[in-house]
Amino acid sequence: MELQIQDLVSSIRKEGIDAANAQAEAILADAKQRADEIVARAKADAKSTQEAAEREIAILKEGAAMSAEQAKRDAVLSFKGEIQREFERILSADVKKSLSDEALGKLIRAALQGEDVSQYAAEVATVSDGLKAALADEIRGGLEIRPTKNVQAGFRLAAKDGSGYFDCSDEEITRMLVPYLRNLNF
Repeated sequence: MELQIQDLVSSIRKEGIDAANAQAEAILADAKQRADEIVARAKADAKSTQEAAEREIAILKEGAAMSAEQAKRDAVLSFKGEIQREFERILSADVKKSLSDEALGKLIRAALQGEDVSQYAAEVATVSDGLKAALADEIRGGLEIRPTKNVQAGFRLAAKDGSGYFDCSDEEITRMLVPYLRNLNF
């Protein structure tokens, strides 16, 4: 009987150990499955995060490229504008230099050609002896030459009756020539 009890205890012990081993294997298998699921989920999350980051980087790169292109266009336009303004300044200075008394006399005579000079007054920045000499015939014919603050260089030919004027001041000449400069491609 003792042998039977010992066999029974051995058998129970073996069954308990086998059951514990089976249960441990089941727990380990379950833990391994859960760990695999967690790792798979983490990999999927990492991949999703990486793809989202790559999309965002692509968008940022595209935006940066577009901003750089816009900045380049703005710089070119600004540069062209600066060149344009410098050309206009140079043109204005050259027009002022070119409008000597002799040149003014020629321009005024050309503007009055075929007109009754006694009906007009030439408005200039200053009435000089050189200008009077250049327009001596016209002055004898009744042309009036008078100084005005409205003209820095050049002249304005005004009808004495106030009906109108022909502006040939340096500012107006520059304004007439500037559109030709704007059409230059540089």
